[in-house]
Amino acid sequence: MALISACGFQLRGGRPLPDVLRSVFIEVNQEYRTLEPPIVGSLRAALRARGAEVERKERDARAKLVIEELVEQRQVISVGPDGKAIEYELTTTIQYTVKADGETVLPHQTLSLSRDYSFNADAVLAKEAEELKLREAIQAELAELMMLRLEASLMMPSAQAEPAMRGEQQLPTPR
Repeated sequence: MALISACGFQLRGGRPLPDVLRSVFIEVNQEYRTLEPPIVGSLRAALRARGAEVERKERDARAKLVIEELVEQRQVISVGPDGKAIEYELTTTIQYTVKADGETVLPHQTLSLSRDYSFNADAVLAKEAEELKLREAIQAELAELMMLRLEASLMMPSAQAEPAMRGEQQLPTPR
């Protein structure tokens, strides 16, 4: 194990968590939904795996991860000779922000992920179950991508973080 750690290898979930996320509350702005979206459970698990305390009440947390928008879409990407859909693309887009101590620490971030799957009209129930599992997998992957982005953005020194959040690249100064 010493040789593996010498090269920089870390087990999944072993990356350091930014201090601001040590105590976090996850808020989801969703209208007309009664169930918690799968991404919340995935985020909760990913945060806990990295040592965060995910609070049930906002007042108990130092930071608030706000999922402002979660949009799921399904589009036909190919049709058969009879004009019926035989392949769909599922796209999930999420917009989120991080607030701590009353200030926005990480302004509006957007992530989007797409996957396609084949559809068979003779196996509608099986394909609906496949679509549901694929949606859950997409949201789990988005949660991991969010964690990577949060770690990268919030671990930066504040002088470099601002240009990086706007998509600008900070180049080293020549000596």
